[in-house]
Amino acid sequence: MGFGVFGGATLMCSFGAAPSTLMVLPTSRVIGKMPMATILDQVPLVNILPFGMCSSMANPTVAAATAAKLGVMTPMPCIPVIAAPWAPGSPTVLLGGKPCLNNSSKCICNWGGVIQIQNPGTTNVQVK
Repeated sequence: MGFGVFGGATLMCSFGAAPSTLMVLPTSRVIGKMPMATILDQVPLVNILPFGMCSSMANPTVAAATAAKLGVMTPMPCIPVIAAPWAPGSPTVLLGGKPCLNNSSKCICNWGGVIQIQNPGTTNVQVK
């Protein structure tokens, strides 16, 4: 059993240089005083903020900067690109008809980074 994820949770990308924050819009999913996340809270720059600098060679800006420096790895500012929702989510807890996000869920950036939850924002709401 995992913990539910709330707005303000700490995220980390495998190619990012710094942690980020999950922003959850308070649309009828408030538990206590905090909005709870669903698997569809994956919109870049709205729900998932940048992770500092990106070091993935699949990212075109990183590849171009690295090529310009004759092959010396040159990280560039992170702009997450996420096409699919978080997975796996909670199969039994729904918020607004969508599966609830739990602390074991992961999201994949199009540049190859695995985004995972470092701190879900609470440890007193458990979801299956």
